[in-house]
Amino acid sequence: MKRILLITILSIFFPLLATAKVPVNHRYFEKDYQNVWCSDHFGTLEVILADKARVDCVTETHAIEFDFAKKWAESIGQSLYYAEALHKSPGIVLIIEDREKDQKYTERVKSIADKSGITLWLMYPEDMEK
Repeated sequence: MKRILLITILSIFFPLLATAKVPVNHRYFEKDYQNVWCSDHFGTLEVILADKARVDCVTETHAIEFDFAKKWAESIGQSLYYAEALHKSPGIVLIIEDREKDQKYTERVKSIADKSGITLWLMYPEDMEK
């Protein structure tokens, strides 16, 4: 009887646990950072372009791409493309989860952003905890 009960419980709850959305290797989902930052900056989330590309956040002045630090290079191209498509300034919110490990990525994107007219913001897990 106990075994049947255990099997029943596991068969109900295991599929729920297996499909639960949990950030892989990150403290929060990228979407969580987008929600907080974009709301704080009075932006619009997930603006869809004519070609079906999705801009993470659009403010009055910027088209903004969010990425974890490791994906710094991708963020540059996307922010420039989105800005061109929307006639806005390009922006990147780089998500820094480990200041020491992510420092090299921060330096890389800063050097390109400064030369390319991309506004760069840094966001940390602590920004989610206010």
